[in-house]
Amino acid sequence: MAFAAAAYATSVGVTWCRYGHAKRRADGDDRDSELDRFIPLYDVLERHRVLVAAPAQITFSAACDLNLQQSAIIRAIFKSRELLLSGNSNGVTSPAGLTTQAKAWGWGVLAEHPGRWIIFGAVTQPWLANPVFRALPPDEFVAFDEPGYVKIAWTLRVDSVGKGKSVARTETRVVTTDAFARRKFRRYWAFVLPGVMLIRRIALKLVKAEAERRAKQEIVA
Repeated sequence: MAFAAAAYATSVGVTWCRYGHAKRRADGDDRDSELDRFIPLYDVLERHRVLVAAPAQITFSAACDLNLQQSAIIRAIFKSRELLLSGNSNGVTSPAGLTTQAKAWGWGVLAEHPGRWIIFGAVTQPWLANPVFRALPPDEFVAFDEPGYVKIAWTLRVDSVGKGKSVARTETRVVTTDAFARRKFRRYWAFVLPGVMLIRRIALKLVKAEAERRAKQEIVA
């Protein structure tokens, strides 16, 4: 327990110090250039990927259908945030697929390429106990600069990398609208980043497992 507490404290400190210094360039094809249309400059950047032994179309479908509630760890992370901030579950208990659930939470679709990628975006104040995610049309999202908010855009993307193989990716970008929001979000992000990263990694592992299961079923059929 002491080691875990020390590791968490170190993570908080490092995240605080690195805030606002997100890597602008990505190696290879990791960077999602479509996001440049909506948040070209950002305070926070998170990228994750996983190689999947399944065709891109199957992998993307599995990603869209992902139910975060099937992971006990993810449920625990959401519950921990709820307890720490005295909030409520905000609909997290729904068994809906990821894209359906995202829309229910308030995320709007900024752009998409059916069967390949989709970009969600919203403006919010995530440090609140029960944050509201407000969807905006693409042009309004780009122009939004109301003080005291953050703009968040994230992708769900799958690329083919050979016969029967694909790479599932997710990228999240965050930018604040003023100094007040930057201070509030910097503190919030420092504390929640470990959980956010864990959710992303577990989610991609679940997508990989489900996509590969579906691919095997198609072969048998």
